[in-house]
Amino acid sequence: MLKPLRKAVLPVAGLGTRFLPATKATAKEMLPVVDRPLIQYAVDEARAAGIEQFCFITGRGKTAIVEHFDVAYELERTLEMRGKARELAELRAQQQEPGSIMTVRQQVPLGLGHAIWCARSFIADEPFAILLPDDLMQCDISCTAQLAAAYRETGGNVVAVEEVPMERVNKYGVIDIEKDMGRLVSVKGLVEKPPIEEAPSNLTIIGRYVLMPEVITHLAKMEKGAGGEIQLTDGMAKLIGHQPFHGVRYEGRRFDCGDKIGFLEAQIAFALKRPEMAAQVREFLKTYS
Repeated sequence: MLKPLRKAVLPVAGLGTRFLPATKATAKEMLPVVDRPLIQYAVDEARAAGIEQFCFITGRGKTAIVEHFDVAYELERTLEMRGKARELAELRAQQQEPGSIMTVRQQVPLGLGHAIWCARSFIADEPFAILLPDDLMQCDISCTAQLAAAYRETGGNVVAVEEVPMERVNKYGVIDIEKDMGRLVSVKGLVEKPPIEEAPSNLTIIGRYVLMPEVITHLAKMEKGAGGEIQLTDGMAKLIGHQPFHGVRYEGRRFDCGDKIGFLEAQIAFALKRPEMAAQVREFLKTYS
């Protein structure tokens, strides 16, 4: 019997060095796109897929992430006294059920695979989603919900994929395609950041996954891969042939908010989706054309 997808792991231990000095004292996941931090978008996306439990893989200086989802009694009281009903409703909407968020500390930055391994007790024996908040998704149907649907359809591991120019494949985990079925792609191999001339395709994995708990067994071996780090891609590759493994061409758009240009583009794209802001944003953009 297929187990329900209830859990999500969000690795948030990175230093955010590409955004210094803004991230010197602020977690990069707390940088706002319009008026919500990146971590809020990721959690909302997961909740739209039916996720009920969240594990943040944190590092030093990341306490603001957890506090963001806590109850702010004084602030709520002030808003209530001032008649700020809309703001109060928005604040309360971000709160999570008691006991639905836990944190695990990744003391040493040994790679994404190591970060996921740190959540092994939280994952236990259940399927789980992984969301990398740096990848901000703009989708009519939550990207994680699309993966959850594919998981229920295929009964195994699924990852969100997109095509990139061949000259950029060395920056991603790349899929070796077994069968291309359009929306779904069956996978026969994975390679992390291959040399361009050795890449099996230009179909690459982005920061959204639904994985079976058996991946933890492979990550626990602490085998170093590309960049001398413990790579999640290497652990996933060892599931292939033992469990179903598919890529999903998601419907929507991804913004790389780990990059300054991607982050700035996301600001504009998400502002243009807001009815109360779109006209003014289009107007001021004309002055820069």
